This record gives sequence, C-alpha cells and structure tokens, in this order.
Amino acid sequence: MTRPSQPSNLELQALSVLWHEGPSTVATVLDLLPDKKDRAYTTVLTVMQSLERKHLVKRVLAGRAHVYEASYSQEMIVRRATQDFLTNAFGGRLAEALLAILSTGTLTLEENTNIERELQRHKTMAAKKTAKKVAAKPAKKAVKKVAKKAPAKKAVKKAAPKAPAKKAPAKKAAKKAVKKVAKKAVKKVAKSAKKAPAKKAVKKTVAKKAPAKKAPAKKAAKKAVKKVAKKAAKK
Repeated sequence: MTRPSQPSNLELQALSVLWHEGPSTVATVLDLLPDKKDRAYTTVLTVMQSLERKHLVKRVLAGRAHVYEASYSQEMIVRRATQDFLTNAFGGRLAEALLAILSTGTLTLEENTNIERELQRHKTMAAKKTAKKVAAKPAKKAVKKVAKKAPAKKAVKKAAPKAPAKKAPAKKAAKKAVKKVAKKAVKKVAKSAKKAPAKKAVKKTVAKKAPAKKAPAKKAAKKAVKKVAKKAAKK
C-alpha cells in the first residue's frame, strides 16, 4: 500500500466526520465540521473533491446522492500529523504535549478511563523493555568471555592431528624387493661367468678333484627372492 498524502487542516476536519459518522454526503460533512465555522456548500464540496484526488476518500452513488467514505483509518492518517505537531510545537516532548492538550478541555468519565488504560499499557511495555535490557547484558558479557577464550585458528590447526604419511602397500614393496634381489643375482651370475676358466681347464680340474656340489645361481636367486618377499609381506 502506497503512503497516503498528508491532508490539510480543513481536510482533516472533513475526514474526522467520516471516521466518526461513517460514509457521509457533503451536506452532512458541512453540518458536522468540528470548528463550526460558517462555510458555503461549494467550499466543502471542493474539500471533498480534493480528498478524492489524493485518494484519501472514495465516492459512491447512493441513489442520486454522492456519498464519501474514508480510504484510510484515523490512526494511519493522524499518526503522521500528530508526530509533526509534537515535533514542531513541543520539540518532541510528549509529556508537555499531553498536558497542553488536557488543559484545553474536560474529559468525560469514559475518556478518562480509556486514557488511564492506555497509560497503564505504556507502563507495562516500558517495564518489559527494561527487563529485556537487564537480561541481555549478562548474556552479552558471557558471549564476549567465551569469544576471548576461543582458540585462534593457528592453535586449532596446531592441535589438529597430523595426517599419517602414506605408506606403499605390501605388494608394491614385495615386488620392489624382488626386482632388487633379481638384479643383484643377475649381476653376480654375470661376474661369475666372466671369471670362469676355459673348457679344458675346467675338465682338467674336474678330473683331478670333484668339487662339492653347489646349488645353481638361479636356485639361490629364487630362494633369496622368496625370503625377501615373505619378509615384505609380513611388514
């Protein structure tokens, strides 16, 4: 909903009639204007037309008569006017404004009761606000205290357990060890082959003295490989 335009003083008087009497004709508004000044019918008609242009009233036909109805509640329109009056005339001091208003007339018993009820409501609201503020102070202190004790990001990182170093799987280690031993065995066999005597020298030596039987180099290499593989698998 768009914010309504602010009515003039005379327009406010016309609206006050509609708020209290309900939808009314121009003649009714003319008769019930609060200031009781002598005005022409056309003057009030002009006021009602101005209110219609500002969308503050709606005009409907009731037979041959034009009836005007307020578009907004009294509270919505008067709140802004009251705030302006309070600021301009009393510098925003509500107590002074209330006393000044009360001094202009006499309250009925019903009006006096309504005002007392409203004052009591304001007292209750003020007490609740004060209680909330008092309750909020210890909570804020507690939050600040906890915030101070909270560890810094660096401390958190330091305290966090270090991720264990990645270890190569047992199978990979075994294969690596096997390849290493196989290479050594091949190199050993190659060296032995270079140092081996000629066929004749070998036959002569064999004829003279039969050497003790030794396991071939290949079997020794395989045996060493199996041994290393078992150890790696156990790890």
